[in-house]
Amino acid sequence: MRRTMLYLPGNNPNMLTRGYLFGSDGLVLDLEDAVAMAEKDTARILVRHFLKQGEFGSCEVTVRINGVDTEYWKDDLAAVVPFPALQGIRAPKVDDAATVKIIDEELSIIEDKNGIPVGRTKIFCLLETAKGIWNAFDIASASPRVAAIIPGGEDLTADLKTSRSKEGTELDWARRMLVFAARAAGVDPIDTVFPRVTDDAGLRKETEFIKQLGFEGKSVIHPNQIPIIHDVFNPTEQEIEKALKIVAAAKEAAERGQGAVSVDGRMVDIPVVKRAEYTLLKAGLLEVK
Repeated sequence: MRRTMLYLPGNNPNMLTRGYLFGSDGLVLDLEDAVAMAEKDTARILVRHFLKQGEFGSCEVTVRINGVDTEYWKDDLAAVVPFPALQGIRAPKVDDAATVKIIDEELSIIEDKNGIPVGRTKIFCLLETAKGIWNAFDIASASPRVAAIIPGGEDLTADLKTSRSKEGTELDWARRMLVFAARAAGVDPIDTVFPRVTDDAGLRKETEFIKQLGFEGKSVIHPNQIPIIHDVFNPTEQEIEKALKIVAAAKEAAERGQGAVSVDGRMVDIPVVKRAEYTLLKAGLLEVK
């Protein structure tokens, strides 16, 4: 699951050491925005050290590299890709499919050089401009490595020549567009961060909204946000009970050779059964097939 992916500054050894203890589904070791220009090399060495020797528990581990328009990105990849702890890289400012392909090619070179199966390292694409959002499907389908696409927050609103409001209305269309593109391409849509770290009510409201849109989870900038987001994304007892009934009824119907099944007076078809199975998967009551 990718309900939460917690950013950890790549130049903060204390956060890198304790990051997995906060209980997020994923970690993003950050070499980009969280690190000043003068500390890029130091942060890269530190992140490399933690990938080699650090503890990450069951978290999915990714590294946010610097953009391909900088002098740092190739060094970032060369430093972090060789280690088994790394499962993917988060690429900032992805505007088009060509950017994905450039990163894909560099990853293949590094993987081949280090005896790593080519294609192992996934790409999580940050879409932080209007052009990136407009090209969302092309980006999401540019490479089998792409695991998720993620809208920007501050960068995207700046590119739209507006500011980030409390209601987030300026990101509404972009979020909807991104979810459609991600689902069409078969990758995960993950939402941007919620910047007001002390506004628990606002975080819950926004998380409920993006869950309803179809997002798989949310990027996180503070550990205190994790329990709230998990609570929203975790299936409720009512949802679990309903899903169990649907899956059981579908199984019985299949055993009788029947294609249609009724649950609580409503006809249930294959998409409804798949949705019920996904609910049970998220609740830990169904194994991944």
